[in-house]
Formats: sequence, structure tokens, C-alpha cells
Amino acid sequence: MGDPFPREVFVVGVGMTAFGRHEGKTIQDLGPEAVRAALADAGLGYEAIETAYCGHVLQGSTAGQRVLYELGMTGIPIFNVENACASGTSALRAAALAVGHGIADVALACGFEVMGRGAIPTGGDARLERGAPAGVAPLPALFSAVFRAHAERYGTTLEQLAAVTVKNRAYGAKNPRAQFHEAVTLDEVMASREVAPPLRLLMCCPTTSGAAAVVVASADVARGTRKPIRIVASVLRSDPAIDRGDALAGITEINSAAMRAAFEQAGVRPDQLDTAEVHDCFSIAEIIHYENLGLCARGEGGRFAEQGIKDARVKVSTSGGLLAKGHPLGATGVAQTVEAVEQLRGESGERQVQGARLALAHCQGFGGAAGVHIFAK
Repeated sequence: MGDPFPREVFVVGVGMTAFGRHEGKTIQDLGPEAVRAALADAGLGYEAIETAYCGHVLQGSTAGQRVLYELGMTGIPIFNVENACASGTSALRAAALAVGHGIADVALACGFEVMGRGAIPTGGDARLERGAPAGVAPLPALFSAVFRAHAERYGTTLEQLAAVTVKNRAYGAKNPRAQFHEAVTLDEVMASREVAPPLRLLMCCPTTSGAAAVVVASADVARGTRKPIRIVASVLRSDPAIDRGDALAGITEINSAAMRAAFEQAGVRPDQLDTAEVHDCFSIAEIIHYENLGLCARGEGGRFAEQGIKDARVKVSTSGGLLAKGHPLGATGVAQTVEAVEQLRGESGERQVQGARLALAHCQGFGGAAGVHIFAK
């Protein structure tokens, strides 16, 4: 495996809150809970943190300070990272860069969000909003168009989308920190109400509140910690030049490029992965990410979902994914790392992938950013 940075970088501590509604709680409640858990997992005090990167989307410009001041005011640099749904992933990459380039020996990446009910807000992004029909939220409308294009080009069906939800909700039923703990059937998914025709409610991730945190450290620090996991690839991409008339280009090009770069950086092939957490904000997104990852050929994602998921070597979205675990925007990418690290440590309980040694975490923020990390035991 190659080195993504001049010196090796390890995840030495992870922590997260349960994801869910958390009515009445603030980021000052949720964020410190996740950070304290990550520090305890690492066996380090907050005074060990030399720099911090805080992912969030809806919480205001100095939300990172508001959260971390609850743990202490130590004078360290605190960076607020906003990159749509990839904010947490971007915070992790920044922390890894700081350690990998010797700026710090111990860095913190955290993400948090408190969200209300209803559709995910788009912050007035006209690019996302202009294509939404009256009365339909922009992001469900976007993924409805993505599904229709994929279905027209490759024959993908709604039942195949429903199969993704059934799988992820089954994983979520085994994850005590997931927002949804109830398994669902194919019929229940198909019978749920239409949100952006023809997408059903249970094919869409919920809005969620929660927080997650990761402590990143150099090899010297990692040797004194419990179960360090090495970061062997760290990639962040924005959109390349794409055909704006192709409804699939915005989800295929950026993510495929980021994933290819990560595999090249790590010196591994897709079929060598044991687990992959992908940005399944809508079930059609996970189907296309099977293709982007190289787990199946372009256009075969729907059939892979229907026929290959259960027996596939690479287990996808074992946390329950966004569809079941929930999607607190700034926390999602960090929470994916928590799942990847715990899988590699053998600490995922009923969801454990036996013998897991290589895990990937991927998150896309439409607008756009795509981040991919690969972790090795």
C-alpha cells in the first residue's frame, strides 16, 4: 500500500452519539458527548489535541468553537468545515493532512448537526432548486430524475431500490445508535407514500440530529493506544467538467474519480475491500455507488442490489447507512469512519463482518464534493 501522506496516519479513537431526533438538545450537548467518547476510546485527554476540524452545515460560522469550548479553551486552532454532506469527510481529511504533514501529532475531526423535520435544506443553491417541480423538495426531485435516467438507460426498477432499503434497515435494526431500529419488507417500502414520484418515503434518508468524532494521530502516538487503524487513502474531489444534460453525470463522474484515486493511493482493488460505507442518501444513490466502486459493471447496480447484495464479498452500509442510521449532515462522514474503524477492530456486534481488514468510507456533498478514505487493520 502507498502512503497518502509523508508520514503514516492512524485513527486512534472514535466516538458518536446515537442518531435520531434528540428533541430539545443542541450541538453543545451532542458534540462534546461524541468527542469525549472518542478521547476515552483513544485513552487521551482533551489537552492532547493540537488542532481540531469541525464539520457542520446548518449550525453557524463558529459552531466548532461553541462545541469544543464545552470541553475546554486551550488556544488550539479550531477550523469550521462546511462542504455540504461531505463536511465531516472533509474535516477528517484536514485532520489527517495535519498529522500526515507533521503540523500536529494529534488532531481531532468531529461533525455534528441538529436538524428539524422535513426535507434536507439546500441553502438556496439555485443549481439544485431550479429543477424541482412545484411542491417537491429539491434533493428528492434530483434523485427522482437520477432514478428515471438510470431506469431508462439500464432497466433499473423501483423494487431494486426497495431491496437496498430492506438491506440497510436490517443492518440498522442491529445498530443501537441508528435512528431506525425496525426492519422493513419489500412490500412495506413499496407501499410507503411517494415523496418525489416515483420515489417512496422509505427510499429516502431521514433528517437527523447527532454527532461523531475521530482522533487522528502519528505512528509514535498510535503505538501507545488501544487499537489504532491506519488511513491508507484520503481523497477529496470536486466536480470535473460534466455533461449538464446527463442526469447521471453528477453522481457518476465525481465519485468514480474519487474512488479510483483512493484505490490507487492505497494500492488495493475494490474486490479486496471487506466493508464500504457509501453515501446512500437515497437508495438509488447506493445502487449507483456499487457501480462507482467497481463492485459491478456500469448499469448493473440494480441487478446487483436485487441478486448480489447478500452474497457479495464486500458488505455495504453495515451501519444501516443513511437510510437507517440517519443523516445529520456534518456528522455523517465522521460517523462512517466510526463504523469502518469498529468493523476493522471487530467491535460491530451483530453487524460484524468476520475477518474484516480493509474498509472504505465515502461521502458526497452535492454542489459538489466527494471524499473517500480507506482504512486498514
